[in-house]
Order: sequence, then C-alpha cells, then structure tokens
Amino acid sequence: MNEPLISVIIPTYNDEKYIEEAVDSIINQTYKNLEIIIIDDNSTDSTPEIIKEIAKKDDRIRLLTCPYIDPHRYDWRGVNISVGYLARNYAMDESKGEYITFQDADDVSLLNRIEIQYELIKKYNAVLVTTSWQGLFTELVGKKFDFEKVIKDGNLKITEPDEITTYVRNIRGVLMADWFPHKYIPFIIQKWFPFFRKLFFGKQTPYPGADNSMFFKREVIKKARFRRLRDRQWPAVSGRGVGRDFVCQIANKFENSYSFNLPIYLWRVGWTMDEYKGWDKYIV
Repeated sequence: MNEPLISVIIPTYNDEKYIEEAVDSIINQTYKNLEIIIIDDNSTDSTPEIIKEIAKKDDRIRLLTCPYIDPHRYDWRGVNISVGYLARNYAMDESKGEYITFQDADDVSLLNRIEIQYELIKKYNAVLVTTSWQGLFTELVGKKFDFEKVIKDGNLKITEPDEITTYVRNIRGVLMADWFPHKYIPFIIQKWFPFFRKLFFGKQTPYPGADNSMFFKREVIKKARFRRLRDRQWPAVSGRGVGRDFVCQIANKFENSYSFNLPIYLWRVGWTMDEYKGWDKYIV
C-alpha cells in the first residue's frame, strides 16, 4: 500500500521531563510513513540533548532549532504567552508531508491516533480533522483505540463543516466585526476584564475538537499561520489559544473542517471530560 508521507510536528521548549514519552508515542504509531519533526524553541534545559539520543534509534526524526528568538514570548508576569508560534510556522515550512499533524511535547497519543485521523480525512475529503482528548493516565500510555467498536455501538458523533464554520463566525463579538479597525483581542481584556469579553467574544464555547492534535492537508499552510497573541482573532476566552486561533482560521477560510468525538489524544491535565467516562472499553 502506497501511504502518503505525514509530517508530525512536536514543538518543544524546556520539556526534558516529558519529551521522551511524547516522542515514543509517535515513533510507535501504527501508521509508519511519518516524518517526525521536533522543533526546539531554544530550550535552556537538556531537552535538545535528550532528543539527539532519541533520534539515534529512529531515522524518521528530524531535530530542528527555531532560528528566531521570540521577543514576545513572555508577558509582564513572566508567563509564556506566545506558545511557540514562530517555531510552529518554521517547522511547517520545513516539513515535506502531504498531511501535517501536531503533538505537544508533554502529551501522548494513543498508538493508532494518526491512522484514524488519516482514514477520516480521506473518507470525508476534509481539509482539516480534529478529534478529542482524554486525561493522560499511565494505564493508557502505549494503548490503541477501538474505532470500529465505537461505530458498531453507534457512539460516533460528527461535527460537519457547516456547523463548524457557523460556530467560528458566531463566536466573534461586535468589536470583531469586519467594520472594526483592528483584528485581535487584547489579552488583558480576555484575561482580567471578563465583563468586557462579550464585546470581543460572541459565544464563549470551545472549538468542537482538540486543537493540540489537529490533522490537516498541506495546502492549509498557504492561507493559515500561527500568530502571536496580540494578532489572534480566535484566542481562548481566558487563555492563549494559539491552536484555537489556527483551526478557526482554517474553518473560516476553507469551510471544510470536520470534528469527531474520538478521545485518541492524551492531554496531561489529570482528568477526563464526563462524556468520556466509561470509554475505557474502547482502549485496547
């Protein structure tokens, strides 16, 4: 079978504690034709050295160092607000895959995550596919997801392009309409002045899918880019939202994004949404 090359981009910044577990979950994916790009955003810990050792056991791994030093990485409180947008764009430009997906350096993917996403983007001829997440627990690491059983049980839910496009356009408040002179949401408003949020946000609801493991066609990067915080039109209501802004750009420009309620990405938050409690029957 002639499988297309898929680029998996792992942005990292001072992730020495988790990077090996994250990369292992990609190395061991059931889909094998991968280009694994680890883009180091100028870490100050031992992350680059750890990656070099990991790369010795798999020639699909490419370690890149972001050539740009982000002058806007930290805000006045010392919080990393950029979330590596420059590194993400650089890695996308350097990638060679027909499809591109992301993996955070402190999270883990179930071992058939990429295979499932690839099958979905083909079946629905989508430009972008998002799936869902569950909490990262030790007993889930190294496991697969029984997608066929979800279908058999009638538990697959699909959010289609019309619904996503409508959502993306409706979550913008009155001050984000086309007539307004600027196109970003001030971080100080979204974080510290909740009473003013309605002027910038319409519906304060999350994107219907996990943006940290988005899967999309290469053509996307010609029209959508990761942006610094002050330029994000769709940031999170009370956070940074680098991925949210990116998937919303794609939905708005291409009108062909799908989302599926498949929790095949493990997010290091220590809890799982109520709707996926009991879904351990799909972990194999």
